[in-house]
Amino acid sequence: MTRIFAAALVAATLPITAFAMDDGSHSHDDHAMSGITVTEAYARAATPNARAGAAFMLITNATETDDRLIAFTTEAARRSEIHEHVMTDDGVMQMREIEGGIAIAAGETATLQRGGDHLMLMGLTVPFEQGAAIEVTLTFETAGEVTVPVTIDNERAPREGAGHSEHGGLGGHGGDHGEDHGDDHGDDHGGHGGHSNLESDG
Repeated sequence: MTRIFAAALVAATLPITAFAMDDGSHSHDDHAMSGITVTEAYARAATPNARAGAAFMLITNATETDDRLIAFTTEAARRSEIHEHVMTDDGVMQMREIEGGIAIAAGETATLQRGGDHLMLMGLTVPFEQGAAIEVTLTFETAGEVTVPVTIDNERAPREGAGHSEHGGLGGHGGDHGEDHGDDHGDDHGGHGGHSNLESDG
């Protein structure tokens, strides 16, 4: 009787385990196993039909090894770049692609936020409608690829202390930014006004 009860108990737990591994949260399982944890991930655009958008998140390296975010991809955009803000000699804040990616020391958290480092999505292939979601695959030097769900939240206010006036008129990208990246990028920014509103609007 004891053996029968034990066998029944084991059998009863099997479907629960299988369901837990197939509940649509595979992205979270994957990055938990890699030691990379992504939280507060969201994206926004100036308007739902904008040609460009940006994504922000907290990335924690819970391993004992330094790592680096070197790239990302998403089916929601034709072009994707990791951007940063830098101050020019003229005292103007500009945005540019981060060469080499973002270093994340062991046990540390990288903050991707408006007015700071962020993921730039150019040539959007889907509308950035409030409440919708996209998937972004982050590529790390050591941890490899980590896919995370990113919610579209055009109404979210910037993090406390985050800069949000650097993009005025998108002068931050410089007048030749669109040309440097080809026609698609230039069109996506629409004279840089679109990217301006991505982070500068409350």
